[in-house]
Amino acid sequence: MSIQIAEFIKSAQIYQDCPDPKKPEYAFIGRSNVGKSSLINMLTNKKDLAKTSGTPGKTQLLNTFNINNQWFLTDLPGYGYARVSKSSRKGFEKMIYDYLENRPNLICTFVLIDCRHEPQKNDLKFLEWLGTKQIPFAIVFTKLDKLTSTAFQKNLMIYKRELLKTWEELPLIFSTSATSQIGKMELTNYIDNLTEQLKNQF
Repeated sequence: MSIQIAEFIKSAQIYQDCPDPKKPEYAFIGRSNVGKSSLINMLTNKKDLAKTSGTPGKTQLLNTFNINNQWFLTDLPGYGYARVSKSSRKGFEKMIYDYLENRPNLICTFVLIDCRHEPQKNDLKFLEWLGTKQIPFAIVFTKLDKLTSTAFQKNLMIYKRELLKTWEELPLIFSTSATSQIGKMELTNYIDNLTEQLKNQF
């Protein structure tokens, strides 16, 4: 799929204020500084669609974008470390969890994970929560250009072994790099196929 249109629609603090759920929606989330904004910009062919920052916790609202007039992309606040107060962090968590549980047109949540790190507790906890709530998701490893292929395969096997301790089968996994555009076609084609299958439901 080629993305021709990618435009910001609105920001919201609660899922009820997100755009009218008349299109399939795909959410992107991950630990702070996982490279989420860079990945979104790579996928949409726009270098500044999502605001990138070296400061963790930059995204603090539910930011929705119109893609090809066919589906919505929602950029969620990161979880984990962020330079915000404890009360603000709890507010972000409620915003995220309310959205994920209640947004009626949410088709898939893409959970971004930095491929350079071994399994992190808060990533595993978040994936477990999604599974418990039966919220469809896929894992997207980011920053693939930062590792050799051998090192990435080693980390990937560690991650798979950890997931299989609590999961009967592995979720769908994508490997990406915003810098070298690895995984771009695989990810956009997956979204395009899902959207095509759902076109009669919206």
